Amino acid sequence: MAVDQRILLDMYRGMLRIRHFEEQIWNVYSQGLMHGLAHLYIGQEAVAVGVCSTLRDDDYITSTHRGHGHCVAKGGKLDAMMAEVMGKVTGHCRGKGGSMHIADMSMGILGANGIVGGGFGIATGAALSAKMRKTDQVAVCFFGDGASNQGIFFEVMNMAAIWSLPVIYVCENNQYGEYTPTDSVTAGKQIADRAKPFGIPSAVVDGSDSIAVYEVVEKAVKRARSGKGPSMIECDTYRYRGHHVGDPGTAYRSQEEIDEQMDKDPIKRMEQHLLGKGDVNEDALAEIETAVEQEVLDAVEAAKEAPYPDVKEVTEHVFA
Repeated sequence: MAVDQRILLDMYRGMLRIRHFEEQIWNVYSQGLMHGLAHLYIGQEAVAVGVCSTLRDDDYITSTHRGHGHCVAKGGKLDAMMAEVMGKVTGHCRGKGGSMHIADMSMGILGANGIVGGGFGIATGAALSAKMRKTDQVAVCFFGDGASNQGIFFEVMNMAAIWSLPVIYVCENNQYGEYTPTDSVTAGKQIADRAKPFGIPSAVVDGSDSIAVYEVVEKAVKRARSGKGPSMIECDTYRYRGHHVGDPGTAYRSQEEIDEQMDKDPIKRMEQHLLGKGDVNEDALAEIETAVEQEVLDAVEAAKEAPYPDVKEVTEHVFA
């Protein structure tokens, strides 16, 4: 069944919003306008957009240290996200979370997480909550290939399976755990195979194809909403930049490898698909990109002008 044209255009716009946001994050970092590091999502946009396009506002996601893309795709406000990265009071967490801990409960964004695998328990708990409250909400846990080696991954899959929880575990296998090739530290042919002993259905999908991601996740979401339990999806993807903004990304992988992966750029693939259908033209797509670029630039300017939190807030919103 073909994906509706409106959804395709929304996914195209969503991927552009992530790409331009992340490019501006690099500029913000380079200008010394943010503290600490940021982990850019450039190259992986099809996963976040493909997944979140299947979700409702009241569904939940948990994210990772490379979380800007997930938050944008789920409905995070660009100006509030940029302010958060800069530590400003108008940020989603009043500037106290920063790049790796953006959250917005009103949009079901239960938090990006600087702890590798830190979202496993949160997403599974959210799914348990939805089941106990008898809603048809779904929780999605984004995690990387490195987090698949954390023990809690197996614990939560066991719980989700025996309790038939409405949770979907989405592994973004970008081929590297920081600087280490995945296949040198992760046993097995596919990470998705780890769901099999628990009786959890799994799938592997091309993570640079947003339509393919959407179609696979849509089935998992319908399964979860109908009370049939969890699913796992492994998305083969690739980050174009280094592990973080301080890493050039070329010391442990060749330029030839990077160029080969960039030839499968998810935004270009969507452009080609839309143009091939003949329903939109290049001018229409260029207009969308221009609007997105301006939206991101406006977010940067708003964040620059926003104040920092008052020092009196230092003990507020602290629970542990």
